[in-house]
Amino acid sequence: MRTDGRQANVLRPVAIEIGVNRHAEGSCIVSFGHTRVLCTATVEERVPPFLRNTGKGWVTAEYAMLPRATHSRTAREVGKGRQSGRTMEIQRLIGRSLRAVALVDSMGERQIVVDCDVLQADGGTRTASITGGYVALHEALQKLVKKGDLPKLPLREPVAAISCGLVKGQALLDLDYVEDSGAEADANFVLTASGKVVELQVTAEDAPLELAQIAELQILAEQGVRQLVEAQMAALAAAGLA
Repeated sequence: MRTDGRQANVLRPVAIEIGVNRHAEGSCIVSFGHTRVLCTATVEERVPPFLRNTGKGWVTAEYAMLPRATHSRTAREVGKGRQSGRTMEIQRLIGRSLRAVALVDSMGERQIVVDCDVLQADGGTRTASITGGYVALHEALQKLVKKGDLPKLPLREPVAAISCGLVKGQALLDLDYVEDSGAEADANFVLTASGKVVELQVTAEDAPLELAQIAELQILAEQGVRQLVEAQMAALAAAGLA
């Protein structure tokens, strides 16, 4: 029995609320159970120096956890004068995942910065950030299309991410914190709507994994991402942005 009574192949309740920040060009709060992340997309009419005068755009991301996102207060990283290795790893993953589906050659020389701020953490903050980050990015780009700044939406297809893991020998979908902390293996799958792989992160915390075990996790992840993409598109459609 899982901590919340779910079956092995069932996601936590997923919710995506669009338009939560009146100032950002794109924004949403995404919830995977008790994990909640605020995602905002900002359009900047400039690009990094290495892209100047190329006609190409860029998508990048930043990630942070608010001090009371966890059980005890975590000091803000700005007070330490540097980001942790975990923070840098996660925000690079988010950026890579979003750029994989962005047609940067068709964006013009503009950059979109997607900020993912964890309001409450209960496992899966990076996967929720990617899933919500896509929605915020989609909204920001769709607004540029509606304004006439872009001829069409420069996105290949939706992208979403989900965690899976082995807990007491059983493959489980969408781990919460308790499950993740006791898992013998954990994995993060970043997949597109059509099932293409953007990134896989698989780690054996106990004994090395058999390829058959990874394949079992992949089947769960593909099922979970299909449901997440449905939630993304339903939220965008409800906001008139699909």
